Amino acid sequence: MSLFNLPDLRASLARETRLIGLDPGRKSIGVALSDVGLTLATPYGTLRRAKLSANAAEIAAIARREGAGGLVVGLPLSMDGTAGPAAQGARDWALALSAASGLPVALWDERLSSVAANRFLIEQADASRARRADRVDQIAAAWMLQAALDATRR
Repeated sequence: MSLFNLPDLRASLARETRLIGLDPGRKSIGVALSDVGLTLATPYGTLRRAKLSANAAEIAAIARREGAGGLVVGLPLSMDGTAGPAAQGARDWALALSAASGLPVALWDERLSSVAANRFLIEQADASRARRADRVDQIAAAWMLQAALDATRR
Protein backbone atom coordinates (compact mmCIF):
# COMPACT_ATOMS: atom_id res chain seq x y z
CA MET A 1 0.00 0.00 0.00
CA SER A 2 1.07 3.59 -0.45
CA LEU A 3 1.00 6.50 1.94
CA PHE A 4 -2.12 8.65 1.99
CA ASN A 5 -2.25 12.29 2.90
CA LEU A 6 -4.49 12.58 5.95
CA PRO A 7 -7.45 14.37 4.31
CA ASP A 8 -7.61 11.64 1.65
CA LEU A 9 -7.36 8.91 4.29
CA ARG A 10 -10.21 10.49 6.26
CA ALA A 11 -12.31 10.80 3.10
CA SER A 12 -11.76 7.13 2.25
CA LEU A 13 -13.07 5.86 5.59
CA ALA A 14 -16.53 4.37 5.92
CA ARG A 15 -18.88 6.20 8.29
CA GLU A 16 -18.48 5.36 11.97
CA THR A 17 -14.89 4.20 11.39
CA ARG A 18 -12.06 5.13 13.75
CA LEU A 19 -8.40 5.91 13.20
CA ILE A 20 -5.50 4.46 15.16
CA GLY A 21 -2.63 6.77 16.04
CA LEU A 22 0.81 5.20 16.44
CA ASP A 23 3.91 6.75 18.01
CA PRO A 24 6.69 4.27 17.19
CA GLY A 25 9.83 4.34 19.29
CA ARG A 26 12.87 2.09 19.51
CA LYS A 27 11.44 -0.05 22.33
CA SER A 28 7.70 0.56 22.25
CA ILE A 29 4.81 1.82 20.15
CA GLY A 30 2.27 4.17 21.69
CA VAL A 31 -1.28 3.51 20.50
CA ALA A 32 -4.21 5.93 20.50
CA LEU A 33 -7.72 5.62 19.13
CA SER A 34 -10.07 8.22 17.70
CA ASP A 35 -13.79 8.28 18.29
CA VAL A 36 -16.09 7.38 15.37
CA GLY A 37 -16.72 11.07 14.67
CA LEU A 38 -12.98 11.60 14.17
CA THR A 39 -12.97 14.48 16.65
CA LEU A 40 -11.35 13.09 19.81
CA ALA A 41 -8.24 10.95 20.35
CA THR A 42 -7.67 8.94 23.52
CA PRO A 43 -4.70 6.89 24.72
CA TYR A 44 -5.26 3.18 24.06
CA GLY A 45 -2.13 1.34 25.15
CA THR A 46 1.52 0.60 24.53
CA LEU A 47 2.91 -2.26 22.46
CA ARG A 48 6.42 -3.60 22.88
CA ARG A 49 8.37 -3.13 19.66
CA ALA A 50 8.90 -6.55 18.08
CA LYS A 51 9.21 -7.98 14.59
CA LEU A 52 7.11 -6.07 12.12
CA SER A 53 4.86 -9.07 11.45
CA ALA A 54 4.03 -9.43 15.15
CA ASN A 55 3.34 -5.71 15.62
CA ALA A 56 1.27 -5.62 12.41
CA ALA A 57 -0.84 -8.54 13.65
CA GLU A 58 -1.41 -6.79 17.01
CA ILE A 59 -2.36 -3.53 15.33
CA ALA A 60 -4.66 -5.26 12.82
CA ALA A 61 -6.37 -7.06 15.72
CA ILE A 62 -6.92 -3.74 17.52
CA ALA A 63 -8.34 -2.28 14.30
CA ARG A 64 -10.81 -5.17 13.92
CA ARG A 65 -11.81 -5.08 17.58
CA GLU A 66 -12.28 -1.30 17.70
CA GLY A 67 -13.63 -0.68 14.19
CA ALA A 68 -10.65 1.27 12.89
CA GLY A 69 -10.09 1.67 9.18
CA GLY A 70 -6.73 3.42 9.00
CA LEU A 71 -3.51 4.34 10.74
CA VAL A 72 -1.85 7.67 11.47
CA VAL A 73 1.85 7.15 12.20
CA GLY A 74 3.96 9.81 13.87
CA LEU A 75 6.66 11.30 11.66
CA PRO A 76 9.68 12.52 13.69
CA LEU A 77 10.70 15.61 11.74
CA SER A 78 13.61 17.76 12.87
CA MET A 79 12.74 20.99 14.67
CA ASP A 80 13.35 22.91 11.43
CA GLY A 81 10.81 20.70 9.65
CA THR A 82 13.29 18.65 7.64
CA ALA A 83 13.14 14.88 7.38
CA GLY A 84 16.26 13.16 8.68
CA PRO A 85 17.15 9.49 9.11
CA ALA A 86 14.56 8.97 11.88
CA ALA A 87 11.81 10.31 9.62
CA GLN A 88 12.89 8.04 6.77
CA GLY A 89 12.88 5.08 9.16
CA ALA A 90 9.36 5.97 10.32
CA ARG A 91 8.19 6.31 6.71
CA ASP A 92 9.67 2.92 5.78
CA TRP A 93 8.14 1.31 8.89
CA ALA A 94 4.73 2.85 8.14
CA LEU A 95 4.75 1.54 4.57
CA ALA A 96 5.78 -1.95 5.70
CA LEU A 97 3.17 -1.88 8.48
CA SER A 98 0.48 -0.88 6.00
CA ALA A 99 1.43 -3.72 3.67
CA ALA A 100 1.58 -6.26 6.51
CA SER A 101 -1.65 -5.16 8.23
CA GLY A 102 -3.70 -4.32 5.15
CA LEU A 103 -4.60 -0.92 6.64
CA PRO A 104 -4.12 2.40 4.86
CA VAL A 105 -1.68 4.76 6.54
CA ALA A 106 -0.93 8.47 6.71
CA LEU A 107 2.02 10.18 8.38
CA TRP A 108 1.68 13.14 10.73
CA ASP A 109 4.27 15.44 12.29
CA GLU A 110 4.91 14.26 15.84
CA ARG A 111 7.41 16.93 16.90
CA LEU A 112 7.24 17.59 20.64
CA SER A 113 4.45 15.04 21.27
CA SER A 114 6.57 13.16 23.83
CA VAL A 115 7.60 16.44 25.47
CA ALA A 116 3.94 17.46 25.75
CA ALA A 117 2.97 14.02 27.09
CA ASN A 118 5.70 14.13 29.75
CA ARG A 119 4.75 17.66 30.75
CA PHE A 120 1.09 16.62 31.08
CA LEU A 121 1.99 13.61 33.21
CA ILE A 122 4.18 15.71 35.51
CA GLU A 123 1.97 18.79 35.83
CA GLN A 124 -1.57 17.46 35.49
CA ALA A 125 -1.46 13.81 36.47
CA ASP A 126 1.29 14.15 39.10
CA ALA A 127 2.62 10.82 37.87
CA SER A 128 5.72 9.18 39.27
CA ARG A 129 8.69 8.54 36.96
CA ALA A 130 7.75 4.83 36.68
CA ARG A 131 4.12 5.66 35.88
CA ARG A 132 5.21 8.26 33.31
CA ALA A 133 7.46 5.74 31.57
CA ASP A 134 4.51 3.34 31.32
CA ARG A 135 2.08 5.91 29.86
CA VAL A 136 4.13 8.47 27.92
CA ASP A 137 4.08 6.64 24.56
CA GLN A 138 0.31 6.19 24.44
CA ILE A 139 -0.30 9.78 25.55
CA ALA A 140 2.16 11.01 22.91
CA ALA A 141 0.25 8.95 20.32
CA ALA A 142 -3.03 10.54 21.45
CA TRP A 143 -1.46 14.01 21.35
CA MET A 144 -0.21 13.44 17.80
CA LEU A 145 -3.52 11.90 16.63
CA GLN A 146 -5.51 14.75 18.19
CA ALA A 147 -3.36 17.30 16.35
CA ALA A 148 -3.98 15.42 13.09
CA LEU A 149 -7.74 15.25 13.71
CA ASP A 150 -7.89 18.95 14.60
CA ALA A 151 -5.94 19.99 11.51
CA THR A 152 -8.11 17.98 9.13
CA ARG A 153 -11.54 18.40 10.70
CA ARG A 154 -14.33 18.01 8.13
